Amino acid sequence: MAHKKNIASVFPNYLFWDVDINTLDAVQDYDFIIPRALYMTNKKTFEADIKRLEFFYTPSQIIKSLQKTKELISNEICHLVASKYKVPVFFRFKVK
Repeated sequence: MAHKKNIASVFPNYLFWDVDINTLDAVQDYDFIIPRALYMTNKKTFEADIKRLEFFYTPSQIIKSLQKTKELISNEICHLVASKYKVPVFFRFKVK
């Protein structure tokens, strides 16, 4: 279960450009926070970014949220998440 911590102290404000980060609740808003936390990640920053998420969420919560999100999370990030947690690879976008 998520720790009761203020996400504003862990995540950069620019990830939540369209909301007041101080009003987000780590438990209630997990489906919004998890994809946003990985929205701008890449191979170089992935480990640091995923560690921030792991402070609040379990691997299962992270995976489930990414599998159903409408956010534009790249297939590369989905692959990195699947590899990290040793689950079958999943993609947000179909590869043609």
